[in-house]
Amino acid sequence: MPRFLDLLAAATLTLAAAGIGGSALAQATTSAPAGGASTSTPAATAATAAKDDLPPPASATGGIQGQNIFEVKPEVKRDASSEPGYMEQSNGQRNRVQPGNNSPMWRGVQSGAEGYSSLPKSQAPEAGILIQAPVQYPGSKFVTAGEAWRQVRNGWIIPYGAALLTIVVLALGIFYFTKGTIGHAKGDGPPRIERFTPWERATHWANAIAFVLLAVSGIIMAFGKFFLLPIMGTTLFGLLTYLLKNIHNFVGPLFVVSLVIMIVTFIRDNLPQKGDIRWLTHLGGAVGKGHVPSNRFNAGEKLVFWGGVFLLGLIVVASGLVMDKLVPNLVYDRATMQQAHMVHAVASMLMMAMFLAHIYLGTIGMHGAYKAMRTGYVDEAWAKEHHEYWYDDVKAGRIPAQRSKPLTIADPTADAVRSA
Repeated sequence: MPRFLDLLAAATLTLAAAGIGGSALAQATTSAPAGGASTSTPAATAATAAKDDLPPPASATGGIQGQNIFEVKPEVKRDASSEPGYMEQSNGQRNRVQPGNNSPMWRGVQSGAEGYSSLPKSQAPEAGILIQAPVQYPGSKFVTAGEAWRQVRNGWIIPYGAALLTIVVLALGIFYFTKGTIGHAKGDGPPRIERFTPWERATHWANAIAFVLLAVSGIIMAFGKFFLLPIMGTTLFGLLTYLLKNIHNFVGPLFVVSLVIMIVTFIRDNLPQKGDIRWLTHLGGAVGKGHVPSNRFNAGEKLVFWGGVFLLGLIVVASGLVMDKLVPNLVYDRATMQQAHMVHAVASMLMMAMFLAHIYLGTIGMHGAYKAMRTGYVDEAWAKEHHEYWYDDVKAGRIPAQRSKPLTIADPTADAVRSA
């Protein structure tokens, strides 16, 4: 047995030596032919060198591979938005290609599309309309009507209205501290002339009180959040504005009635008369020299009557009645209320600015003016100084010095009746 193993090992070594020798002989035969001359060509040599310079082949194994991020190109995939008719799709069609995309529905809502509502049109004309269609009010962009109204209110009415009222108040304050109270006559000396009858004074004070309540409540509702809310806090300011809103709504009809009565009562004496143009050109004596006579009401008072009481007053009343829904057979939709509010706010700002000057001259701005409206009487010196044409008519007998019947009070201790 050992002999057999030795023979097997010898045979294996012999075969291995024969294989190595044959391989070497073949390589020598290929690279060097007989005679010792080389048969390699320059092209073969260059190809061999280029092959030797090539980088090693990439490993086929997995793992993290490096890449230049600037060479990465985005993968463009065709999506549903590139399909023809994409923008004309209904909400159901859009959800089939893009589940959860409800833009067609909201686009229809913002365009003012009307949906179904079981409420009758007479009670709820806009029940099926969630958002108003786009419009463009003066001073706004072309947006939905609610947003357009908001832009007009917050971008124009509030800031410019506040600026107008502030400028008027500052101008009156400067005029008062530089000129003081105008006029010389106090208006309380004898003999007395009846300037306003009890009916005229009652009409004026009813309208004046209503106007002040409406003006104060309107100013706080419009501007209060800028100067009262930081001081009072949300709760107290909310209660105050709620109270003032109700006062505003209930006092409004009183202002309407008193305004109509005032127009009827004072319209005759506010018609154009001689001297009005001269009074206007001289600004009541502020421009030029000398006294400028006037009638019972001067041209400035007539401007307040026709511009403030008649024109702006009727506009404020009409728009206020619309917002209170007191005009019959009118469709009270959101557009109507928005337009009525804008007209009401603008007219109210102008009216308040004009009446501020009237209130100033009727109180601290002119001697005897407030007492004339409180008691109804002025003296001759006051009448001649401020309303000379009217004074001349009274002295000539064309206008009675006492136009109303004096109030008499019965004396229970005597049979006689004495004048009040």
